[in-house]
Amino acid sequence: MNADAVLELADSLVFNATGRHLSDLQRKILKDVWRRQTYSQIARRLRYTEGHIKDVASQIWQALSQSLDERVTKSNSLSVLERYLHKAKTKLTQFSLDSQSHAGDIRLVGRESAIKELNQHIAQGQRAIVLHGEGGIGKTTLAQAYLERCPCDRVLELLIAKETANITPAEQVVEEWLRQDFQIEPGQDFGVTLDRLKRQLRDQRVGILIDNLEPALDAQGRFWPQHSRYGDLMRVLCDPKGKTVTLLTSRDRLCEPGVTVTHYRLPGLTQDTWRLFFDHHAIALSSGTLKAMHRAYGGNAKAMTILCGAIGGDYAGDGDAYWRDVNADPLTALDLKNLVTSQINHLKDLDMDAYRLFCRLGVFRYQDVARVPTDGLLALMWDSDPTRHRQIITSLRNRSLVESHKGTYWLHPVVHAEALERLRHSADYSKAHTQAIQFWTHHIATIASITEATQAFEAYHHAFAIADYEAAAAVLLNSRHNQWGQHLTLGSTLYRVGLLQPVITSVPRLLPHLPEDQRTSELRNILADAYWISGKIHAAISMQKQAQAIARQGLEVAQQAAADDREIYRWRMVEVDALLSLGLYHLDLWELTEAAQFFQAAIAAAEGTPQQSWAEKASLCLALVQSYQTADRTTPRSPTPPSRANPTSIKTATALAETAYQKIADVSQPQYTGRFAFFIQLLAQTYTNLHNAERANELYERAIAFAEESHYVQVKAKALTGLGQLLRSQGEFSGAVQHLNDAIVLFEDLGAQSDLAETHYQLGLTLQHRQADTAQAHFTKAVHLFEAIQAPRQVTKVQSARREKG
Repeated sequence: MNADAVLELADSLVFNATGRHLSDLQRKILKDVWRRQTYSQIARRLRYTEGHIKDVASQIWQALSQSLDERVTKSNSLSVLERYLHKAKTKLTQFSLDSQSHAGDIRLVGRESAIKELNQHIAQGQRAIVLHGEGGIGKTTLAQAYLERCPCDRVLELLIAKETANITPAEQVVEEWLRQDFQIEPGQDFGVTLDRLKRQLRDQRVGILIDNLEPALDAQGRFWPQHSRYGDLMRVLCDPKGKTVTLLTSRDRLCEPGVTVTHYRLPGLTQDTWRLFFDHHAIALSSGTLKAMHRAYGGNAKAMTILCGAIGGDYAGDGDAYWRDVNADPLTALDLKNLVTSQINHLKDLDMDAYRLFCRLGVFRYQDVARVPTDGLLALMWDSDPTRHRQIITSLRNRSLVESHKGTYWLHPVVHAEALERLRHSADYSKAHTQAIQFWTHHIATIASITEATQAFEAYHHAFAIADYEAAAAVLLNSRHNQWGQHLTLGSTLYRVGLLQPVITSVPRLLPHLPEDQRTSELRNILADAYWISGKIHAAISMQKQAQAIARQGLEVAQQAAADDREIYRWRMVEVDALLSLGLYHLDLWELTEAAQFFQAAIAAAEGTPQQSWAEKASLCLALVQSYQTADRTTPRSPTPPSRANPTSIKTATALAETAYQKIADVSQPQYTGRFAFFIQLLAQTYTNLHNAERANELYERAIAFAEESHYVQVKAKALTGLGQLLRSQGEFSGAVQHLNDAIVLFEDLGAQSDLAETHYQLGLTLQHRQADTAQAHFTKAVHLFEAIQAPRQVTKVQSARREKG
């Protein structure tokens, strides 16, 4: 087996275990592992720390071990996968109708003509194909199996929500694809984000499945107005220059203006395929009964599996006996919906506990998190005898009313619709959502990946579904440990791992339903940071000031009422954090006086309190402002040589910097930790401005190491920018240009406009005496970016540099 073949097999097995395909970084690690590279060699090549590579690889081995039911490690992975593939091919080929056409994949039995049609459409350059047809006909199964076999670099899946109101915004979908699967940061504007996706899809062969499209479509087959950006996404996926193959499944046709897709109506499975399927599952059927069943259900694939489960579970495999009983009831309707209904009603008569669990399983969305682990099912059986829990689950599996694989479960869309409808009309609806909230909250104890963050966020959707806004707020404010060694709320963790849209969407939906209290001040604080990172600095300032005002008032009331220390701590925490954040926002706008005022206010509010560490961070930021102000304010080329600088400002900045170094960055101190990486690079910038090159270089390198270990792209890029500035001050122009260009690439991926503009400005300063035209181009870019975020003082700074050159 070559590396690509092993990689595709591993991807399929990991998907079976986790519901997620391998990320781009995981694929690179696996390829190098199978090339006999050590973790150290892989880390150097990919520019990560060895510890980070080991952590990512460990996740792969765990998923493969779960999928294969045997221990998989770095050393035995290749031999285990080769052995598995050999066994699988031997077993499936024996079952195959035509091993040449579908390599023994049971999901593709009877789909030879459909595969031929899809191959022809793709060969003709048709980038998006809609598989449409009735529910249960096998659209999703065919699409998944087909894309797994395509020669793609990766396969992306999007499960559209079963209800229009719950559909994930297109912005969030693309944002997660870029971060999770391409390790690319989305832009601050959706158009920029789509352009980045388009570039990736032109460079790589990608298979995309968009499943269950019809809830996003109106009666005319167009996207609902609130989901119109899915139309923009589809136009990118249909790009004729792309290498993408997009399969969509839908019961309805897609008729969105400007979106060119090919529709293929999937037929039912043939009678011969049904015969093969039932024989494989030891179901005895006469030819007459088989023919009658097949005709009644039109070859529907889901009907076939439900019938198989019912016959095997309740009739000991005697299909003729089952069919005689069904036909004895003249009211029995023979479409899939009614088949599902009849089987559920039959389950209700036989096993009330299993029936209740089935209905309650309708509470899960099976969307952003496509599969639910066994513990999720156990959480819904609050009123059943614990000794029967496994038996109850087995009862549903045997009747094909729940899909399962390796300890995870989900409902087919047709079955899910019926389960949810019954749950809504039962007394269990709110209780099931409450149990789901508790399950997702406790199931995710720590968050070290986008996958874990997404699972934890599921609890919010359950709370919002039952209008329990208090619980929804508690979900976002629930704190967990994470990969940065901090104890952060879920809301803060979401934007840290790059999931800005869930924060920007969920918090504004909550605020109108909550009183102005401690929670809303904390939520505003989180939302403001998400706005800041996404480039909406003025919106961030407005939101953070609201958080600060609520916190200040709440703190005064709590102190007057002699409230307990914990309540006072939380109020002061929000106020101090808001003040520190406002200083950073104004610093990005180059409003140095305003930034200094907020940092000083944060110090005053936190000094000598349990928030002392925030006072130390604010002092560090104040040192940075003072170091900028050491220069003659009429000149923009910071840092200014010592002979031209303000001695008082230098002394103040140096003292603050040295104190900050001892408190935050000194490795000999017990409280020293990489969670201060963001502030360490700010301190490095301060020492750059103060011409302490040795200390600055030390801190930049340390910040980069921390950033790589925790995948904190913004910190790494800011440190590279600072290193470029430092090297320029030392006359090392070649190295300076290299670092600044590297930072520009990272910031462009990140979409951090303010940081990107600053880096273009620094590159302009570096080149202005050597490549004047190029320098002016970078100055122009910086001006445009600063104008876009409405930072007039930054614009003035850049324009002053141009005039000085002139």
